[in-house]
Amino acid sequence: MDSKTKACYEVRATVFRSLAHPTRLFMVDELAKGERCVCELTEMIGADISTVSKHLSLLKQVGVVEDERRGTHVIYRLRIPCILQMFEGVEAVLQAAAREMEVA
Repeated sequence: MDSKTKACYEVRATVFRSLAHPTRLFMVDELAKGERCVCELTEMIGADISTVSKHLSLLKQVGVVEDERRGTHVIYRLRIPCILQMFEGVEAVLQAAAREMEVA
C-alpha cells in the first residue's frame, strides 16, 4: 500500500473512531431529526455541558457535524446526512447476524 492510500484509510479510520461511542451515535441520530442546541442535547443525554461539547467537538473535527452561533446558543446540525445510510447498513448486518443465531 502506498503512502497516499494509507493516509486515505487513516482518515477513514479517524471518522469511524469518532462515531465509536454510544453518546455520539445518539447525537448523530438526534441531529438527523433536525438542528439542536447544545443545551437540548445536554438535557437529552443527561450529561454535563462540557462532556456534550467535547463529543460535539470531536464530531465537528472529522466533519460529521457543523455548528452555528445564534446569539448565546450554539446550534449543531449534521453536515453529512448520508451517514445515516451507513447506520442502516450496520443495522442490516446486525439483523442478519441475529437471524443466523436463531437458525443455529
